[in-house]
Amino acid sequence: MHTTIDRRTALARLGALPAVAATPFLASCAGPQVQGYAQEKPLLDLRTYFNGPVDAWGVFTDRSGQVVKRFTVRMDCSWQGDEGVLDEAFVYSDGTQQRRIWRLQAGPNGTYTGRADDVVGQATGQVSGNAFRWGYTLALPVDGRVWHVDFDDWMYLMDARVMLNKATMSKWGVKLGEVTLSFTRRSPLPDATGKTP
Repeated sequence: MHTTIDRRTALARLGALPAVAATPFLASCAGPQVQGYAQEKPLLDLRTYFNGPVDAWGVFTDRSGQVVKRFTVRMDCSWQGDEGVLDEAFVYSDGTQQRRIWRLQAGPNGTYTGRADDVVGQATGQVSGNAFRWGYTLALPVDGRVWHVDFDDWMYLMDARVMLNKATMSKWGVKLGEVTLSFTRRSPLPDATGKTP
């Protein structure tokens, strides 16, 4: 649940990518599936974790592994029943700022859908164990054109405050780069008795 990072760097090579490389987003079964984390703990409840203020720090790396952008995020999160709002304010290392507001809907069996102004169609995801997998396509304006870039986004709850996030950006099935974030809740999650540590 992050941003376009460095658009020019991430997308500069798009014109050179062969169309034959095109593959449907998340269509391959060769990679890990979120259900494989069903026994991992602590159990992630997305509505509980993303409720209240959350801070994040992240980097974008290009295909060679070089860090090309650093950023921080302040998130104000709230839920009304099964409907959530994640209001994200980004500040980049070059001083630029951006805002994205996610509107999430919780569904059955740990599933979630979401929308934001620059998301093409609907994002879909599922929680299992300590993990959340989130797939979506962002519309990124670059030099007067709009590119649709796919994100395969994984989050892993580490403890009562910290969650790690790693997302792969791709276009036509070809990897453009990765985004890595660390989320920290300002207040710890409550334990099984409802008390905070």
